[in-house]
Amino acid sequence: MALVTFVCEGNALDYTPSSDVAAGDVVVQGDLLGVARTPIPANTPGSLAISGVFDFPKATGAGSGITAGVNVYWDEADKQAKTDDESGANKLLGKTIQSAAETDATVRVRLNQ
Repeated sequence: MALVTFVCEGNALDYTPSSDVAAGDVVVQGDLLGVARTPIPANTPGSLAISGVFDFPKATGAGSGITAGVNVYWDEADKQAKTDDESGANKLLGKTIQSAAETDATVRVRLNQ
């Protein structure tokens, strides 16, 4: 008898929110992050992407540039990607796949869950 049973590719997970989730919202469940690709109405099953490449908002201004190939974290309070995990308060999003300048409002990230 097999110990493990294949379920799915694992690029998305089922999610039923208690309140409406807009397309592009980041959903944090413990240490797991997902991105809603489409709107998900409250109390209705939907899907969160847990793999792929997304542009996440980031701070702009002096010292806010992010280089390619570094880990970035989701700051739920600020709704931004940051390079600082703030002692575990920010959850790992993944790695940047290209640099973002101080003037860029977004950073391109490959999700890594």
